[in-house]
Amino acid sequence: MKDTKFSDMTTEELIKNQKTLKTVNTIFCVVLFMLFVLNLFIVFMKGFSAMNIIPIALLPILFLNIKNLKEIKKELESRE
Repeated sequence: MKDTKFSDMTTEELIKNQKTLKTVNTIFCVVLFMLFVLNLFIVFMKGFSAMNIIPIALLPILFLNIKNLKEIKKELESRE
């Protein structure tokens, strides 16, 4: 995402970014959940390896996306 402030964006841009971010976040959550389940399966079958850390390392991206969604929602509410 560009390094622009949400307050500098138009309402239409904010709504478009919100819809896009919701879609991306949903897909990312599903993929991350599948990675966690697959990792549990691999840990029980073959043991722990360095690759098992990948889903944990991807969690901050999810949290940043959720934070951005909240900021967009707050900005849209302040404009109403």
